[in-house]
Amino acid sequence: MGRQVSIMPCLDMQNGRVVKGVHFIDIRDAGDPVECARAYCAAGADELAMLDITATVEGRQTMLDVVRRVAPAATVPFTVGGGIRDVASAEAVLEAGANKVSVSSAAFRKPEVIAEMVRKFGPDRVTVAIDVDQNPKMPSGYEVYIDGGRTATGADAIEWAKKVDGFGVSVILPTSKAGDGARTGYDLPVIRAMAGAVSAQIVASGGAGKLEHFYEAVQAGATILLAASVFHFHIVDIQELKSYLRGCGIETRTA
Repeated sequence: MGRQVSIMPCLDMQNGRVVKGVHFIDIRDAGDPVECARAYCAAGADELAMLDITATVEGRQTMLDVVRRVAPAATVPFTVGGGIRDVASAEAVLEAGANKVSVSSAAFRKPEVIAEMVRKFGPDRVTVAIDVDQNPKMPSGYEVYIDGGRTATGADAIEWAKKVDGFGVSVILPTSKAGDGARTGYDLPVIRAMAGAVSAQIVASGGAGKLEHFYEAVQAGATILLAASVFHFHIVDIQELKSYLRGCGIETRTA
């Protein structure tokens, strides 16, 4: 394949705890974020994501105290998202110890925020997350959702990804509402369509349930493989996943 892939466990946060939902709802507790971060780094994660899943809906900033606690435990690049509205809130998260920020709803509402962040922090520190759901009325069959997957926008997901890519971000993170937490596999058509339309790296997110799902995502064009519940609940082990991918001829970032 010739492309290195990264394994990225995701800590979905609510009220200072790691949680995991299905289709963005039915939330259950999955542990302390510092312990989770430490365990994932020890287990061979290449990157780590932390997403404050209700910050935007509750109209508040990301929990900076949690970022400050988790950052020292994260020995790999650490991306934080949720509630980042502008350059100032992004800067606060980076100053609290995150290596990268992920912005979603604010980026959609005010796209110039993306350009401002790229200009201030550099393209490698800005990820744009795009929540999508299937909608046959859209040209690509996928619609952009904001506010933690709660609000339909009427915008085509692939067209929005192209616009985002034009701002020079290095990573785009689409999450399919249909796949989120369901463990039935990533939404491969949306990964394939985005990977074919943009130059940014694509993160596969939402739906991993077994080893084969990760391989399918790489085949579809993803180079960063994000998952939460399969790692949290020890359904898939990171080292086992890397061995499996290498056995499929895919180069992983680290052994």
